Amino acid sequence: MPYILIAIGVIVLILLVTNIHVVQQSRAFVVERLGAYNTTWGVGLHIKLPIIDRVAKRVSLKEQVVDFAPQPVITKDNVTMQIDTVIYFQIIDPKLYTYGVEHPMSAIENLTATTLRNIIGDLELDQSLTSRDHINTKMRAILDEATDPWGIKVNRVELKNIIPPREIQDAMEKQMKAERERRESILQAEGQKQSQILVAEGEKQSVILRADAAKQARIMEAEAQAEAILRVQQATADALKLLNEAAPNDQVVKLKALEAFQAAADGKATKIIIPSEIQSLAGLAASVQTLMEKDK
Repeated sequence: MPYILIAIGVIVLILLVTNIHVVQQSRAFVVERLGAYNTTWGVGLHIKLPIIDRVAKRVSLKEQVVDFAPQPVITKDNVTMQIDTVIYFQIIDPKLYTYGVEHPMSAIENLTATTLRNIIGDLELDQSLTSRDHINTKMRAILDEATDPWGIKVNRVELKNIIPPREIQDAMEKQMKAERERRESILQAEGQKQSQILVAEGEKQSVILRADAAKQARIMEAEAQAEAILRVQQATADALKLLNEAAPNDQVVKLKALEAFQAAADGKATKIIIPSEIQSLAGLAASVQTLMEKDK
């Protein structure tokens, strides 16, 4: 009898231990009772009824990433490309995820491929290559709506690689090379243009500066001549003023006139007309000069 009790106790202990479950953070257990859905266990300690209950599925509630293989798609202008996609999704309803669809990952992959073909089929090649954000947004909206009955939320969809045919790639590379060469030619032409403009501006400034220097030189020369004339006139005026202040008689005036005619005679004049008053005075001066020479 004691052995039977011990055996029963061991069996109960084993059943108790094997039916105790601890659900970790970010996980959920879907539990069935007699083959039908019973409940979903969250984080914590749980005990299920032996034989009657069973854990149908263990579900991770973390965000998951799936990288699907490249899919062939055809654009609106009949160009076949290879595009691979990356899906970021999260299970928000473990019950729907368990019972909503068979093989959820395969279903998402096929749905992604068909959705991508439909979107790319409405775009031309150039649009497909330059509209990644538009394609990503549209695919995310479609996939998120389609996977709601499966308890899945699609957070992001990214086109990882877009691989056009080899001949298209060669044509694109040639086009890019031609565009780079065109830009280089434009830059060189702009550089030469700017260089010529700078040289012309320098020559213009040089001509302006030389003209301004010549102008200033002429102005200074004219000012110097005007100053010299002014000084001569001022000296003449001062001399006349002094002469007037000295009150000279007629003889002195005539003598000064004679000196002026002598100075004029020393010049290049070939004919000089001397007034009669000065002629007599000149004869007197010559006589005085002769007497002075005899006395010597």
